[in-house]
Amino acid sequence: MRHASIHGGIMRSKSALLVASLLAPFAVAVTLPAQTQTIRIRAAAVVDGTGKVTRNATVVVQGSKITAIETGTNGAATYNLGQLTIMPGMIDVHAHVGWHFDKDGRYAARPGTPAQEMLYSAENAFVTLMAGFTTIQSPGQSNDVELREAIARGILPGPRILTSIRQINERSGTPDEIRQKVRQLKADGADVVKIFASASIRDGGTQTMTDAQLQAVCGEANAQGMRTMVHAHSPESIKASVNAGCQQIEHGVFANDEVLKLMADKGVYFDPNVGVVLQNYLANRAHYEGIGNYNAEGFAYMEKGLAINAAMMKRAVATPNLKMVLGTDAVAGAHGHNADELVERVRQGGQKPMDAIISATSISAKSLRLEKTIGTLAAGYDADLIAVDGDPTTDIAAVTRVAFVMKGGKIYKNVSK
Repeated sequence: MRHASIHGGIMRSKSALLVASLLAPFAVAVTLPAQTQTIRIRAAAVVDGTGKVTRNATVVVQGSKITAIETGTNGAATYNLGQLTIMPGMIDVHAHVGWHFDKDGRYAARPGTPAQEMLYSAENAFVTLMAGFTTIQSPGQSNDVELREAIARGILPGPRILTSIRQINERSGTPDEIRQKVRQLKADGADVVKIFASASIRDGGTQTMTDAQLQAVCGEANAQGMRTMVHAHSPESIKASVNAGCQQIEHGVFANDEVLKLMADKGVYFDPNVGVVLQNYLANRAHYEGIGNYNAEGFAYMEKGLAINAAMMKRAVATPNLKMVLGTDAVAGAHGHNADELVERVRQGGQKPMDAIISATSISAKSLRLEKTIGTLAAGYDADLIAVDGDPTTDIAAVTRVAFVMKGGKIYKNVSK
């Protein structure tokens, strides 16, 4: 994964404001104003994100909040979505919203101008929202903070963004230096601490941070009330991270039964990425090859990783009480295809469609500590909801057919007619 040191420093605020002002008319063109009157959205079914399905239901929205979910077909509907299925806006807890291909179609490992970087990030945010993802978590990008705030102000269309701003790895210093960096991340407004405990799968995935470093970063994050997410492929790096008090493990390609059970026993969230990231790299090999460790050996590792991932996913699904969240590790070429992750978890790992939906909604919301506001369709929750063509509880591929998107009471997409 690309580190903050590669991507560059935090974007200058003047440039961010300039880009935001340029994009503001575009945002108005693709969104409708937040509704102040009561609106009623009816569909053949409502999947609430916790496992409950209500047939012939109407979601009632006032302003930015859901006020009720009604059954039956009585009363007029502001939006009658027919045979579509309404569900919560999906959540991707691991998406690199700024990764993109440059004008020559090559992976942009080196940043362009601040304006170019913001525009690419805004484009990726938009297509991700249109794919039904109303919240994403970015593991550190130079312009994440500006993009997060612009979307929150409503001047850009995109999902709610949480960010680590930067990452911590084996080169981040001594345990004391790492603790200071965690405190600085909090002061800078980071939502989460992103940690690299192992090498990339392209480099074998072995543990890179020492146990002492991991104990320092996760211990300090816990003391500061911050969440942690850890890139860890090998059993050793996963075990060391969990025992250090880290809260979420990313990837886990080589996770075995022992560490899967350890995560379940400790209540650690697990974010296996089995349906988007490797497939995207391989499909877009020509756009990446020859840049850094995107070489023949690295792609060979990724080819092997497909089968290893599938076997790991089966073990993860079979592990009792393992809390799986939905993350894609979406990079350049993958934005807007995030929902493929759910399809592949069901296809490869045998996860039940409803369990996959819950992982992408209420469980992911809880991992972000946002379970009281998003990830569930119920009175009092934010009006983040989508409608898909089909019944995703029986045909999980329906989550890739998004016809309606509402976030915070604003309608951003409606192709249901």
